[in-house]
Amino acid sequence: MTTLSHTLSRVKPSPTMAVTTKARELKEAGRDVIGLGAGEPDFDTPENIREAGKRAIDEGKTRYTAADGISELKQAICAKFKRDNNLDYTASQVTVGAGGKQVLYNAFMATLNPGDEVVIPAPYWVSYPDMVLLAGGEPVFVVGGMETGYKITGAQLEAAITPRTKWFVFNSPSNPTGAGYTWDELKALTDVLLRHPHVLVMTDDMYEHLVFDDYKFCTPAEVEPGLYDRTLTCNGVSKVYAMTGWRIGYAAGPEQIIRAMGKIQSQSTSNPCSISQWAAVEALNGPQDFIAAHNEMFQRRRDIVVSMLNEAEGIECPVPDGAFYVYPSIKGCIGKATPGGTVITDDEVFATALLEDTGVAVVFGAAFGLSPYFRVSYATSDESLKEACRRIQQFCKSLS
Repeated sequence: MTTLSHTLSRVKPSPTMAVTTKARELKEAGRDVIGLGAGEPDFDTPENIREAGKRAIDEGKTRYTAADGISELKQAICAKFKRDNNLDYTASQVTVGAGGKQVLYNAFMATLNPGDEVVIPAPYWVSYPDMVLLAGGEPVFVVGGMETGYKITGAQLEAAITPRTKWFVFNSPSNPTGAGYTWDELKALTDVLLRHPHVLVMTDDMYEHLVFDDYKFCTPAEVEPGLYDRTLTCNGVSKVYAMTGWRIGYAAGPEQIIRAMGKIQSQSTSNPCSISQWAAVEALNGPQDFIAAHNEMFQRRRDIVVSMLNEAEGIECPVPDGAFYVYPSIKGCIGKATPGGTVITDDEVFATALLEDTGVAVVFGAAFGLSPYFRVSYATSDESLKEACRRIQQFCKSLS
């Protein structure tokens, strides 16, 4: 019998991937399923970016590249950071990976030793704690509940930092809540971090451009230049450019960490797809005007979902600042039972019963570190969202 690594016992499969897989299996079996689990835009990659990928193929740009990215893409990333975030980086401070997830994973693998702690605000993206565990570290959670807009305070961060803290992970706008920190709210956190020079800062800015209303995005090294030398600013082309399948993420930060991440990548996957890299050059350097049009569509969908979920009995749904998720509370449903006799004891039971009874697939809140809630991705058509919300309303009404 094969003996597996003990490290595997520390982690679990991605719940969001599991929900997406389950929804697909039910669809293939003939069920009428509306999947609200996957976090990816439902529109195609813009034409100019697709054409750049085709050109790369036609021009023979299909061979190995430097393990951590071509120089043209690194230059485009430097230009992006200057243009959008007022951050100055050189190519030697930039790394490119096969998606944002690989970039974060490489950083943890390159820096964490057994016993090192990583402070992670909750609710959190499902992969942060498991990547920390795989790298030998220990996740430390700081909860920002609905009463604080799903955001943590400087006092909470201060209380979580110990001499063993290696990283603070920051994600705004957030997956799963869509909550965005204002400049002043982020400054309260960076003021704390200035007092703890042994703590590195990892930002996940993947939803930077997916913002609504009057919300203005900001990132830690921009708010507090004193943190520049110990901040890894991470991003990617997946969400805003609808390039989830192209698998290109990137980061900029201290050269020592960037080189270490490159070493990890050189002995694991080597270079990201060469064709995708050239498409990403066009994404970053090309026209950006479509972003506003897409955001207008996402904001309309957000408003539909928030309005309809707040009409469901037992559900309370705040209005997010960005990304394409809502994170409603189901406190009013806990303890009730479905017509079939299933008692809603927690959000996982709620999500399972919702899928089985109505065909609507959502991700339960415990997967993101805060219950009793669930996450809805509204990156799908208005019609599908309205129908899904009607089914959720009917499901909640049926509980007694």
